[in-house]
Amino acid sequence: MLRIHFTGEDLARVRMAARPDVLWETILSFHRLRDRRGATVFGEWRSETRARLNGETRLLAALVPQRGYFPDFLTPPEALEGLEEGLEAVRATPVRRIGAELALLAAERPHSVLTGRLAGLAEGADGPMDRLVGALRSYHRSAIEPYWPHIQAAVEADRAVRGRALLDGGADELLASLPPMLRWRAPVLEADYPVDREVRLEGRGLLLQPSYFCRGTPVVRRDPELPPVLVYPVTHTGSPVTWERDGLSLGRLVGHTRSAVLQSIGSGCTTSELARRAGVSLASASQHACVLREAGLVVTLRNGNAVLHTMTPLGAALLRGRAQRDPEPPGVLTPGTAPSPRR
Repeated sequence: MLRIHFTGEDLARVRMAARPDVLWETILSFHRLRDRRGATVFGEWRSETRARLNGETRLLAALVPQRGYFPDFLTPPEALEGLEEGLEAVRATPVRRIGAELALLAAERPHSVLTGRLAGLAEGADGPMDRLVGALRSYHRSAIEPYWPHIQAAVEADRAVRGRALLDGGADELLASLPPMLRWRAPVLEADYPVDREVRLEGRGLLLQPSYFCRGTPVVRRDPELPPVLVYPVTHTGSPVTWERDGLSLGRLVGHTRSAVLQSIGSGCTTSELARRAGVSLASASQHACVLREAGLVVTLRNGNAVLHTMTPLGAALLRGRAQRDPEPPGVLTPGTAPSPRR
């Protein structure tokens, strides 16, 4: 069982991550690569990713077991700013910390030893660290980069749902809105977990990090001295491979009304709000949103008794291109574009 203990100050400092974290997605996707579960969501992604890999898994498997602990230094906070920032933070990890975390890894995997190309990592040797950083970068390019727009859209859709909860009821409602494996029983957030963990925030607050490749249970860092973060699974609306292919099929996306509907979605709205913004019936708004979703321009998630539509990066890019060719029609809301990944 995982229990995260909040004080009043912690509730005031709960915040949502602004974007996907490239290294959390990289490391957690490595778990999914070796996992046979979740074939509907990850099956095609596994097949395509395995075909692109070239030896990176042998290096990463030495540090990231199929289950259980992996070193915290692989997921530094700087990775929220982009891949290169995250890899530089990994490279800059103090040798003492690397040694301590590798000792924890060895204690949980008594028959495993860092040998070969990663031997000497705990002693601060440049060669093993260069190889680790290179393997992370190469794996990311094969497993994450081709699917980043979909990962980003899924995280942005989750942020929209959590943002609604925060506006409706503050931090208490936000924590209660988290996926079902997380249970908010104030002042403790609980989840089923492979081991018993008590996390006391002690006024530091908590960063909520939605993740595409997190599955089943949330993840927290092992070191209690590190900035607290809770990584939890987003709701999946399809495979990133299938979504990406469907997103290129824009033949059905024609006409002024549908363009206005896409523009009206902006940074997120329910079907009722969409109908009101676009000046169409509720049934028409639902139909148009369905076509936009099939084209990969919109993500739809259920939020209580309503559904919430948010624009994907592809939808935002399409509108930006249209705006450069045509002036803004009067009376139509300008959408908030989803943040682009920073590299």
